[in-house]
Amino acid sequence: MRNFFRIVVISASIWVAAPRSSGQQVDLAALFEKREVMIPMRDGVKLHTEIYTPKDAKEALPIFLERTPYGISAKDKGYSGKLHRYAHMFADGYVFVFQDIRGRYGSEGLFVMNRPVHDPSDAKGVDESTDTYDTIEWLIKNIPNNNGRVGTAGISYGGFLAAMALVNPHPALKAVSEQACMGDTWLGDDFFHNGAFRLSYGYEYATAMESNKENYQLKFDRDDLYDWYLRVGPLSNINKEYLHGKIPSWNSFVLHPTYDEFWKRKAVASALHQAKVPNLNVAGWWDQEDFYGPMATYANLEKDDAAHMNFLVVGPWNHGGWASGPGNFLGQIPFGSDTGKYFREQVEAPWFAYWLHDKGALPGRREMRSKGVCISARMGS
Repeated sequence: MRNFFRIVVISASIWVAAPRSSGQQVDLAALFEKREVMIPMRDGVKLHTEIYTPKDAKEALPIFLERTPYGISAKDKGYSGKLHRYAHMFADGYVFVFQDIRGRYGSEGLFVMNRPVHDPSDAKGVDESTDTYDTIEWLIKNIPNNNGRVGTAGISYGGFLAAMALVNPHPALKAVSEQACMGDTWLGDDFFHNGAFRLSYGYEYATAMESNKENYQLKFDRDDLYDWYLRVGPLSNINKEYLHGKIPSWNSFVLHPTYDEFWKRKAVASALHQAKVPNLNVAGWWDQEDFYGPMATYANLEKDDAAHMNFLVVGPWNHGGWASGPGNFLGQIPFGSDTGKYFREQVEAPWFAYWLHDKGALPGRREMRSKGVCISARMGS
């Protein structure tokens, strides 16, 4: 493999000469044909999936897959708004595929928060890795004129799903980008931060995700939530007065307050020990939810990365702040540069084009320094 630096740190001092986006969204119907399918998994459960194929494709294209628990369909059942997230990749040409994961929105089956990898002795066992494998198998066989290569990415819970795709990956999976993944929800992500329980987040997120198949809107009887939680009294009152044992994750918080085997099995590191597919880990310095996940995932995979497939990008972002907007400020702090736009156009798009299209080259030290990016890493070989 060509020599290249494998950790990219995007600083707030980036100078970007390209003009900022006008913010106008393209006419998706003019660019893509939409197809809606239910893809069968190995246990018979079917997952709701939307496929968007470029209308002007002149060659076989790779498939870009994003799986999510947050719903893929537009409210008017038109073209998914998720396409806008990847507008910077349209020019390279991809068949974009979005999927509701098991038990969420249009998909069948039971949703399990951060579902652990199934017992290998169970031949019929399923998890997010097997669901991704089965989805890719179906896509490769049923999407006309694809080039046999698949990439996947996701942020937060989607980052967890992308990381799980690396566990026993499908042979057609050629590039992954886990971004702000929920790597370990006890040690450092989301629900616990080194054991410190995030009460508001734990109650509100778990209830929103597990009350029904779609995001449930919690309603409170006052605006001051600090006062609401104070008036709850002992946390045992949450189940007694509100949840009545119906929210699995809250029950888990009660039964497993320490870092026991339950939480360890749900952590990415329990199943993912080696990168068999190139993986771009992405983190934000000011990510209040999942900074631990991508950093820990990178460190874990770096221990056994003789094939040089493990990469890391870190920038001045809050949770998912690199995915939309110019990324030129944080709160009241102006950066004077479009760090999010730079990441999407100069890092993310070239990354997938390199692995899925054989296009361009991975960035080297001189190229990245000319763009104002600080790089710190050992050299790959």
